[in-house]
Amino acid sequence: MHEPLPRDQVDAAIREVAALRHPDPHRVLGVHPDGDSMVVRAFRPDAASVTVLPDFGGRVPTEHRQGGVFEARINGRSEVFGYLLEVAYPGDRVFTLRDPYSFWPTLGDQDLHFAGEGKHERLWDRLGAHPRHHGGVSGVSFAVWAPEAQSVSVVGDFNSWDGRLGLMRKMSSGGIWELFVPDIAAGARYKFEIRSRLGSGIPFLKADPMAFRAEMPPATASVVHDLTRYTWGDAAWIEARAKTEPREKRMSLYEVHAGSWRRVVEDGGRPLTYRELGEQLADYVAGMGFTHVELLPLAEYPFGGSWGYQVSGYFAPTARYGHPDELRAMIDHLHQRGIGVIVDWVPAHFPRDAHALGRFDGSAVYEHLDPRQGAHPDWGTYVFNYGRPEVKNFLIANALFWIDQYHVDGLRVDAVASMLYRDYSRKPGEWVPNKWGGRENEEAIAFLRELNEAVTKAYPGAAMIAEESTAWPKVSWPVKDGGLGFHLKWNMGWMHDALAYFQMDPFFRQNHHHKLTFGMWYAYSEKFVLPLSHDEVVHMKGSLIGKMPGDRWRKFANLRSLLAWQWAHPGRPLLFMGGEIAQEAEWNHDRSLDWHLLEKPEHRGIQALVRALNALQREEKALWEGDDDPAGFQWIQPDAAQANVYAFIRRKKPVTASGAAVTGPGTATAPSPGEDGGHLVVVANLSPVVKRDYAIGVPHLGNYREVLNTDAGEFGGSGVMNASLTSSAEKRDGQQNTLLLTLPPLGMVFLKPDPTAAGEEAIGSPS
Repeated sequence: MHEPLPRDQVDAAIREVAALRHPDPHRVLGVHPDGDSMVVRAFRPDAASVTVLPDFGGRVPTEHRQGGVFEARINGRSEVFGYLLEVAYPGDRVFTLRDPYSFWPTLGDQDLHFAGEGKHERLWDRLGAHPRHHGGVSGVSFAVWAPEAQSVSVVGDFNSWDGRLGLMRKMSSGGIWELFVPDIAAGARYKFEIRSRLGSGIPFLKADPMAFRAEMPPATASVVHDLTRYTWGDAAWIEARAKTEPREKRMSLYEVHAGSWRRVVEDGGRPLTYRELGEQLADYVAGMGFTHVELLPLAEYPFGGSWGYQVSGYFAPTARYGHPDELRAMIDHLHQRGIGVIVDWVPAHFPRDAHALGRFDGSAVYEHLDPRQGAHPDWGTYVFNYGRPEVKNFLIANALFWIDQYHVDGLRVDAVASMLYRDYSRKPGEWVPNKWGGRENEEAIAFLRELNEAVTKAYPGAAMIAEESTAWPKVSWPVKDGGLGFHLKWNMGWMHDALAYFQMDPFFRQNHHHKLTFGMWYAYSEKFVLPLSHDEVVHMKGSLIGKMPGDRWRKFANLRSLLAWQWAHPGRPLLFMGGEIAQEAEWNHDRSLDWHLLEKPEHRGIQALVRALNALQREEKALWEGDDDPAGFQWIQPDAAQANVYAFIRRKKPVTASGAAVTGPGTATAPSPGEDGGHLVVVANLSPVVKRDYAIGVPHLGNYREVLNTDAGEFGGSGVMNASLTSSAEKRDGQQNTLLLTLPPLGMVFLKPDPTAAGEEAIGSPS
């Protein structure tokens, strides 16, 4: 209860309330002591009369003071009491309701302190809309940050969207506004009506930045949602996740756009709901052998053509595919099937839609006011102000929210490069240098480091993955070592070089041999994901199969080798949906993948190959355990340019702790006998001719067997295989032994020492 207003200030305060300018309407409205009596004031514009119904009984009529403020005096009372309001409107319309201004605040001093400092990591617990019991009744508490607002109202179906009936109180100098509205519940639609101290003073509506649910676009209202109702069944998964560092796990990622992976043809081609997607995706991904799905952004967004990369509701799963708890059920189901879930997350920019974050309270709240810092030239969006503590708090809390409330196993952070550089996509004079005169965005760097440390501390085992397209150093290094603190980074250089090579006619490849070897010179500078992502099959780039050169047979053979190269190369493979069935059309977010293509054997062959690559990766630790260790890779033939041949060894971790000595990127010397924990030999013939009796050096003396050949008939190949292979004790390619094999055209073979054959691993140092 506030200190009573001095009587000489009451009239002025009532006028401020009636004019919707008072920052603390609870100081005026509600129940207050007044001398030896209590006074109840209610603001009910347009009402004919208001009657107070005290909890202790009786009916107390009010008198109209001014501007829609009614007042009743209750004599002989000195303590606050509960009451109802009976509000009569012209036309004999009468409503009985509880007064929002009769309740204490739902925010405490500690919450306000941490929010003001930008250190409230569970900000979603306090801001936004929360169904709760308060003051003995059920209702919803609303809280929003609007530091430059003159006043804020919560409006919705529950008060006829009338901003006069939902005036909020300003709780702090930092600009947090609060109101508890009794007798409403989850499912209520609402927005905030804001009157700014700046500009024309005309009120405008904004969706709640921390709403947990939103209306189906193009509608833009926020929806009250109860975060506490879903019961999870993935406790074993979450417990196991926390015990393993993300970089130590086997990863094979299947990138998915929820709205176009598969559609329901029988129902007008609608997208799958979250529940339907979870069930069908779990079956498919488990059958294909991927360890994770990576979902394009799921936070609410207004424009479908942005694929979710222009976010308007950071805490609200998009309503396009169902209720928020249905998304939880989807993730829960995937976890129970042993499949991890990564979600794309967009802290780099946000759209200018009128209902969203931009100019939220009439000022640049979340963005920079200066367009040289606050506007993105490529996307027509606003850029977050990472130097503002409350904005940084909003974003870090949002990242934690998705891991905490939706159990996602990590976030792939979009467009990191645009955050790191002040001159990103800007011409001279269109950007503001930092205080040292440089182009580095020091505020964004500090934000990313704080973000990654917060996630790692709060949720060990959750992965933070950077889509960073430049040579910024130590992106995936710990902050304590001068890094940005991400666990993994997309290897965009590998992607560009690999696609450039495989798109080339084999006749010219010998002159560009380095495109597939260069990546090993920096392969261990970061912890990498190897992406063939959605970005490579949109905007007139065509599909993966469409990029491949030659006739139809050669296109499929090249695609098989590209995919095998991706799985064989150090780094975690990521494949966008459709690549695994050789989708021929460029990806369209408004239609399903062309699953009917699997009626054709060559398309089924590509799918079978991806399934086999995942199975081989699962069975052979050599294909993933040494992804970040130079000892896990060794060239055999890196320079066979005229033959268009590449040969190398992948090793799993040695049995002993000594490991292997490193002589250069990708040229580790072999361990001593007995230390090799197992290896695969991988040979690629990226010319269109068969090569028979092709000699390579190998570490094992004895038999090898083919464990995968991309030219196998089951994959749609021509069937050029190796039935049995035995090495001889002849030094070659820095190895102690020589193996003669047949190389299929435009194909790759994976070879493994045959444990059933006589002979020992004859491991020697390169000669």
